[in-house]
Amino acid sequence: MTQPSRTSVQRLPAGARQRAPQVLVSLRELYPDARTELEFRTPFELLVATVLSAQATDVSVNAATPALFAAYPDAAAMSLAEPEDIEPYIRRIGLYRAKAKNLARLARQLMERHGGEVPDDFDAVVALAGAGRKTANVVLSNAYGRPAIAVDTHVGRLSRRLGLSTQQDPDKVEVDLMRLFPEGDWIFLHHALILHGRRICLARRPLCEQCLMASFCPKVGVDPR
Repeated sequence: MTQPSRTSVQRLPAGARQRAPQVLVSLRELYPDARTELEFRTPFELLVATVLSAQATDVSVNAATPALFAAYPDAAAMSLAEPEDIEPYIRRIGLYRAKAKNLARLARQLMERHGGEVPDDFDAVVALAGAGRKTANVVLSNAYGRPAIAVDTHVGRLSRRLGLSTQQDPDKVEVDLMRLFPEGDWIFLHHALILHGRRICLARRPLCEQCLMASFCPKVGVDPR
């Protein structure tokens, strides 16, 4: 996997190295079977679902993809579609017009560059239409078991709130988490943080009284009222 670029070593928050093992233990107790909530059967389906999930909920994506994949089960089928053919299947997902264009292009790129298969290569996935670091990390970790940390809004927010990073840039948050946690825990970590962000550590009103990490969490940015 290509590492996020950085010009200098980022300073970790005070106490981050001591908190990280506690965070991991708590997350394993709370979410021992943490995995992506996107529903997929093949690397292609996961890639498409991940592209659709940008600025959209996994629930809305999972509601749309069964019909979409029935019509376009692989890159070969989707490569023959125009964006306006794809749009009706994803109309209830945010930014559906732009995403339909990206999916049509993405499928053609897979056919032209990779024989219709999703490559097991970070840079090759990033180069696809509608993809980026987060998409590549999700696909490579979930489809191919590659150690990776996908930083979405939940992972970024919890990383700052738990005092694991002070960074706003997702790539820099990724760097901090990679420094703090063993490589073998990366896939679990990002799934567990996402689940915790959805269920307990909510953006506006975190349920701190229900959180196993309340005793050591610095609650950065949390209104004490």
